[in-house]
Amino acid sequence: MNNKNKTKYIIALVSILLLTMLVVTVKYYYQHFGSNITGKQAYLYIHTGSNYSDVVKTLEKDGVLEDIASFKQLAEKMNYPEHVKAGKYRLKRGMSNHRFINMLKAGNQEPVKLSYQNIRLKEDFVGIVSQKIEADSLSLIQLLDSAVFVEKYGFNRCNVYAMFIPNSYQLYWNTSAEKFFVRMYDEYQKFWTKERKAKAQMIDLRPIQVSILASIVDGEALHEKEMPMIAGLYMNRYNSGTPLEADPTVIFATNDFTIRRVLNKHLRIESPYNTYLHTGLPPGPINMPSMKAIDAVLNYTKHNYVYMCAKDDFSGYHNFASTLAAHQANAHKFQEALNERNIRK
Repeated sequence: MNNKNKTKYIIALVSILLLTMLVVTVKYYYQHFGSNITGKQAYLYIHTGSNYSDVVKTLEKDGVLEDIASFKQLAEKMNYPEHVKAGKYRLKRGMSNHRFINMLKAGNQEPVKLSYQNIRLKEDFVGIVSQKIEADSLSLIQLLDSAVFVEKYGFNRCNVYAMFIPNSYQLYWNTSAEKFFVRMYDEYQKFWTKERKAKAQMIDLRPIQVSILASIVDGEALHEKEMPMIAGLYMNRYNSGTPLEADPTVIFATNDFTIRRVLNKHLRIESPYNTYLHTGLPPGPINMPSMKAIDAVLNYTKHNYVYMCAKDDFSGYHNFASTLAAHQANAHKFQEALNERNIRK
């Protein structure tokens, strides 16, 4: 081979090597840092107990990736198959394999926001919660109805609702039913500060009893500023041993929440929640008591009222009375107003 041919050969060889290196570099860059998330899905959900194969199937089924092969090649190199973590992961269009796998491997999931308030029934509550976390409504209600489980937290099946303090919380989607209860009990303990516990002790009620009474206040009050007055009225009746005679407890006992006018037939319904028939507090909250209602009980207004009736102007406020005669006069006005509006039940 003469020098001229030898030079051509070397140039050709170098060109091939450079081209090969370029191809390898481009492939490496694309595999690691090129755009690969389609943006078809906002989130990737990896269920508890899922393995790498399950993740790949989900990615393929939901069309998460432009190129599944490059993801799988890099996932193997980065040892992701041995580090699958359940969770809800935010997908951003154009995200690279490297960034995506690092997120999954580290378990850097996006927290979910859970807010709840004004919930009356356990079934409604677990339905709301199960829309935000992995635990389904069945697993949640089973724990709520488990006497053995709720006893660990100092509650029973009737009063366990008092453990849940209505607020907004951040938690992870892959929260199990058991971990959800642990978290909510932690929040319950944070809410019941030394100050609140001291106030409960001063009015001779346990925190659970405060919550039960607060649920009645919530059921009666349409306006927050009236809550301490209503709480004071029920404390007067409770301390004197007089039946609370709270209409919201009767409605709860009937399990008919369309009732707008409590009638005599409703007052005769036999139920431990019927405070017309039974003195003292009902066995549990009739709704999920709000923080404002709980604080209204702890800081109730001291007065001599033992009766109240909704005002006949339907403003949502109440007329309060300390004598039966005055109460009957207020009640007559309200009943006439109901009749005028043809509200019979």
